[in-house]
Amino acid sequence: MNAPNDIAMKNDEVLRVELEVFKREHRDLDDAITALEATGTFDQLTLRRLKKKKLGLKDRIRIIEDRLYPDIIA
Repeated sequence: MNAPNDIAMKNDEVLRVELEVFKREHRDLDDAITALEATGTFDQLTLRRLKKKKLGLKDRIRIIEDRLYPDIIA
């Protein structure tokens, strides 16, 4: 997936909706990871995959936020 080019072709409203969806997914993954760790008996591979997916979402969120809210030095 070529995220920067994909994002460049979308309008701001679509990006705002995607941003909210990605933030919700990120929170859900965080809750799932916390619940999995709380059980004490969890599969390390599953945990690692969830964390990797969460990091991927964090990167997508950052890219979209940079596009929507550029850091302009005044």
